[in-house]
Amino acid sequence: MASEKYRELMEEMKRIGRIVFQAGLNNSHSGNMSVRVGRRILITRRGSMLGFLKDEDIIETGLEQDDSGISLASTEVAVHRAIYKGTSALAIIHSHPITATALSIVQDEIVPIDVEGSYYIRRVPVIAFEFGTGSKEMEEVLPKYLKNYRIVMVKGHGAFAIGDFLEEALHYTHVLENIAQITWRVRAMGIDTRPFEREYFHKW
Repeated sequence: MASEKYRELMEEMKRIGRIVFQAGLNNSHSGNMSVRVGRRILITRRGSMLGFLKDEDIIETGLEQDDSGISLASTEVAVHRAIYKGTSALAIIHSHPITATALSIVQDEIVPIDVEGSYYIRRVPVIAFEFGTGSKEMEEVLPKYLKNYRIVMVKGHGAFAIGDFLEEALHYTHVLENIAQITWRVRAMGIDTRPFEREYFHKW
């Protein structure tokens, strides 16, 4: 864990975690993130504060099997493993963006109505689970969606974004929350946003 490569990844996790928290995409102790390094992953410690990560808050464990550090890893480590094994992702951010989470409670997908949002994300599926945190069902279903989408919402819970690196996953997470904020603000004006959703985005 002392290699220069691991040290760089840990510092990047601290930097991205700080941005996620400062952007209001997680509360003080929510969410988690990880990066894949070959057959190993670095993942945040369960209950850690993403905005203030220390070295001891970043846990190294196997992609396939547990090791001595597993008891400290995020409770959703199995979901992260399943996503890595089922997709080409090299980084994952699980966040709790407030407005996007609110929209996920009342609709089955989030489709951007603004130009900037639609440039990067055309549709975000909302997936409902009986147990929407760290469940076996999530391990089975999320990788199937994340083969085709860079970010998905778990109904009433939060977003899982993937990328080739953490900053890419952060970008999708932030764009999603901006899309949700714009949709919510237009609706707050008493305007139905559905006519602004481009039909072909639903088929994307």
